[in-house]
Amino acid sequence: MQKIDPSTADIRRQTRRYRLKKTVAFVGMMGSGKTAVGRAVALKLDVAFRDSDAEIEAAANLSVPEIFQRDGEVFFRKRETEVIRRLLESQSGILSTGGGAYLAEVNRVNINQKGVALWLDAPLDLLWNRVRHKDTRPLLRTANPRATLAEIFAVRTPIYQQAELRVACAPDLSIDEMAERVIETLLTRPDVLEEVNG
Repeated sequence: MQKIDPSTADIRRQTRRYRLKKTVAFVGMMGSGKTAVGRAVALKLDVAFRDSDAEIEAAANLSVPEIFQRDGEVFFRKRETEVIRRLLESQSGILSTGGGAYLAEVNRVNINQKGVALWLDAPLDLLWNRVRHKDTRPLLRTANPRATLAEIFAVRTPIYQQAELRVACAPDLSIDEMAERVIETLLTRPDVLEEVNG
């Protein structure tokens, strides 16, 4: 039996080439990994990575929590819709959206018309483990942030379930493993992603 040199297998895996046909909008709860996994997927696919929250922060020269505090959530959500629409109209790539972005019907419609929504479905305990030590989540600045997260999770999950694609998150998966899981899911949709030879 021939033994496979792991370093050779890694090289072959890294040289896979793809053609992304539509922008993939990552949706899901805060802490699900939309930005980290999105960056890794974009790198593997050799496409642009864009983050709607980062775009909003750059335009406002303020962080998301500062925008929430200064202008309120309604103002933020309007800017978010404008940014997502603009990013969907640019070249196909990976788009990380804010946790609340997919709640707005206008964003769901825009994503469905110009791209595809991919839900990073993470269980509540995993989300809590990832966000509990961060103070950058304005919606969790409450007396009981764990209970608040559970309430947000309960309200948002049925909306996230409307996404065309779903990838389950697990605490034992690395960012790279999650990225591979996402790519395999995208490959089930030839209208979104295809592997190219050579």
